[in-house]
Amino acid sequence: MVILITVVHIIVCLILVVVVLLQSGKAADLAGAFGGMGSQTVFGPRGSATVLSKATTISAVLFMLTSLTLSILATRGGSGTPDLLKKTIPITGQKGPVPAPVQPGGTVPITVQQGVEGGKQGGPQTIPVPVGPATPPQPQQK
Repeated sequence: MVILITVVHIIVCLILVVVVLLQSGKAADLAGAFGGMGSQTVFGPRGSATVLSKATTISAVLFMLTSLTLSILATRGGSGTPDLLKKTIPITGQKGPVPAPVQPGGTVPITVQQGVEGGKQGGPQTIPVPVGPATPPQPQQK
């Protein structure tokens, strides 16, 4: 369905471009070259609608309809914003140095960027964080 409407949309776009480029301007006669209007009306002489002006109107309406239809079908296909919390990234291999295992009771350095206070931004700061036991404590049974 989407492919069919896309093909129709592209054909209508090409027809619209050709029809608009084939039309002559309102002041295409010799008097228009020197600034003459040829008539005393406000918007110039109003002639009957030609085949090209009717084709322009029809192709413009078809262009709007196919554009609207494609946009509706595109938004129905999926959610507007992906849920980043549900996405998982598969780990294919570690890149960079492998961290050494930390013994319980030791510390791990963590680099923290300070917040903006009073218009000044602090630089990164390294804080040692204590590491607890490797296994959570088991509840004691009576």
